[in-house]
Amino acid sequence: WKVKKPARKSLKQRVTAFQEKKLGVPPRHIVPEKAKVHKTLRSHKCFKDHPRSLRKSITPGTVLILLLGAHKGKRVIFLKQLASGLLLVTGPFKFNACPIRRVNQRFVIATSAKVDISGVELPENMNDDYFNRVKQAKKSKDDKNDIFAKKKEEYKVNDQRKKDQVAVDKQIIGAIKKGDNCKYFMGYLGATFGLFKHDFPHKMKF
Repeated sequence: WKVKKPARKSLKQRVTAFQEKKLGVPPRHIVPEKAKVHKTLRSHKCFKDHPRSLRKSITPGTVLILLLGAHKGKRVIFLKQLASGLLLVTGPFKFNACPIRRVNQRFVIATSAKVDISGVELPENMNDDYFNRVKQAKKSKDDKNDIFAKKKEEYKVNDQRKKDQVAVDKQIIGAIKKGDNCKYFMGYLGATFGLFKHDFPHKMKF
């Protein structure tokens, strides 16, 4: 005599039987594959759509200490926040050779020193596009192999930025001279910030 093999259950019968036993989620080999759902390419917002925030300690005229870049350690004056979220600052150039530039607020220390720049008028064209550099055309293979080809041109500040620098710094220096202890304040902006052996930044009051 032959042993009868049990009839093979269909996929639907196996799923219902598993659920009736209340064993939780059925294993993967029982559950049929779900249809693929098309996901959007970008679920998060673009950087241009991010909200721009500013620290409460940073207000127009606040003296900031730069912590990164070619001018790190220098004290600069905050002018305004640009659309990209970067801070527009200036030395002035006469005191510490720091020109009008953009910095990230992550890399600055806000101090308690402040200058009243309510009367300072900034040029309207001074935005993020104002600081874009003109891209040079790429060299061809023939130019690269040419020994007498011109070398890469170094960046030079255009005349418009020089004029704007002089105009803005003139107004800020005038605002500094109106305040008390202007000579001491000019020396304070010209001095660089640094730490010595037993200096602890977390215990300092800037």
